[in-house]
This record gives sequence, C-alpha cells and structure tokens, in this order.
Amino acid sequence: MKKDIILAGVGGQGILTIATLLGHAALARGWQLKQAEVHGMSQRGGDVQSHLRLSDSPIHSDLITMGKADMILSVEPMEALRYLPYLAADGWIIANSKPFKNIPNYPDEEAIYAEIKAIKNHKLFDADAIAEEIKARRSMNIVVLGAAITELGFGYEEIANSIQAIFKSKGESIVEANIRALEAGMKIK
Repeated sequence: MKKDIILAGVGGQGILTIATLLGHAALARGWQLKQAEVHGMSQRGGDVQSHLRLSDSPIHSDLITMGKADMILSVEPMEALRYLPYLAADGWIIANSKPFKNIPNYPDEEAIYAEIKAIKNHKLFDADAIAEEIKARRSMNIVVLGAAITELGFGYEEIANSIQAIFKSKGESIVEANIRALEAGMKIK
C-alpha cells in the first residue's frame, strides 16, 4: 500500500506539522517515507508545499509525479488549486475554505470554491471556524488532517498517538487541543 500526498498552504499554517504527524504514524506502522519540501517558510505568508510519500514497500523518489497524488491536503483554498496537475483522477482534495489573503489580487473566493467542488472527491470546509468553536484556534491544521485521515487509510488511534508523541513536550493542554481538533475534523463528511 502507498499514499502520495501533496501538502499545501502558506507559511505559518502548520503544513510541516501535518507532515510530521503523518510521518510519525507511518513509521509506527513500519512503513517507509520520503518527503520533499518547497517553501518560503522563512517568511510567514510564503507558499509552502511538501510532497509526502508513504509506503509499506521501498520508495525510490521523494517527488510525486504529475497526475499521481492520492491527495492534496491544503490549509488554504487557493494553494489547493496550485497543485491540481498532481492529483490522480480518483484523488482527493481536502481543503480549508478560509483564505489567507497574502496578495493584493487574491482571486474570487467563489471561483476557487467552484474549482475545488468540481473535483469528484473533495471536502471543503472552514477549518478556522471549527478550530475556534472547539477552543483550539491554533489547531486549524489538525482539523484539516482529521478530515483527511480516513481517506488516507489511517485510524484515529494512530494519529492521536502521534499527536501525543509530537506535542507532549508542549504540555497536556496543547495535546488535548490537538486531539479535539483531530476529532472535530474526523466528523467532516
């Protein structure tokens, strides 16, 4: 089994945290992983994307071929569209609908939503509002991850264990906020 995932967003939104959690869960399964990042991470607001390849057999490249991604997981709607050429015909787009308007000529939001909704397999939702509602405002990225894990073939326990392992040094309240965010995201259909 393999999963090729494009993670997309804007610097500071937690894309690399999602990659870390998925990577940790994959390694706990005994899987292999390769990751490649292209980002303007040093400046908040720059484009961030990561190719994350997970497999139970050897992986020979860290880059995903055009048309072969199983999923585009995006914490920003316009960034999801940037990587559409990578998505496989039966692939999923899981995207936050809340835009991060970091450019003066940000495209029409409804046009962006229409393009995402044109993809057969998609989930488009306001992860920021959900995170705010569950009092885990800084865990919007984990809400998006929660919405994606079923389609990625991971279970709740696997990702919850990764959250515990990765965030335990930050304190129990941070772990609990991220678990709430994961659970809220898993409810999105």
